[in-house]
Amino acid sequence: MAAAIRRTPGIKNGSPHIAGTGVLVRTIARWCHAGLSPEEILVKYRFLELSQIEAALAYYRANQEEIDAELARLDEEAQQLEAAALAVHV
Repeated sequence: MAAAIRRTPGIKNGSPHIAGTGVLVRTIARWCHAGLSPEEILVKYRFLELSQIEAALAYYRANQEEIDAELARLDEEAQQLEAAALAVHV
């Protein structure tokens, strides 16, 4: 299962992704946080196999603290950018 997930310098900034695709583990984790089942996520990414989604979720569970911290950092950056954009238009 671990071979299904790669961290490659220069690809997706070294973020863990499903091998052979551009789908990040954190993207799958976000869909899971939104309440989607692996089967529902599969509908969004028809080019994936269910086993790849399950591998991404297993990787996420094994590295949850690191990935959740990355998601929180990205959310904070998005909020700062949005606030800056709104401030320009006020």
